[in-house]
Amino acid sequence: MPAKGRVVDAVAAVTAPLAESLGLEFVDVEYRKEGGRWFLRVFIDKPEGVGLEDCEALSELLGRVLDEKDLIPHAYTLEVSSPGVERPLKKPADFKRFAGREVRIVTAAPLNGRRKFTGSITGAGEDAVFLLVDGVEVSIPYAAISRANLVFNW
Repeated sequence: MPAKGRVVDAVAAVTAPLAESLGLEFVDVEYRKEGGRWFLRVFIDKPEGVGLEDCEALSELLGRVLDEKDLIPHAYTLEVSSPGVERPLKKPADFKRFAGREVRIVTAAPLNGRRKFTGSITGAGEDAVFLLVDGVEVSIPYAAISRANLVFNW
């Protein structure tokens, strides 16, 4: 059985151009075992938000391609959906797109004595994102980020 990381990378490489061909943005992919069953979850977005039709279109197209390429040699359930209001931020372009929005970032190792940061994106450069955290601007290198997502405020 292929390693999870290789499956995720291979599926991402196939999914991104398929999503783009449908006018969608590929956001993320998860591949995990839950309750004895394997799930492949693909998250997509577009500026006006994704609808059921978008998810169905990519699911049908991606399902055929995955079957043809036989990237996952066992039974799994394919799910295609929106990343939700607290969508993950993965690429520098994501941070640029959501400038001004509140985000939560967790770093792999402490920066200035902490690993968790919540603040508004004030800028996004080539190597780091800049947040306003408690009135202070903080620079967080992309390489240090283990997880980042938008914060939904009611």
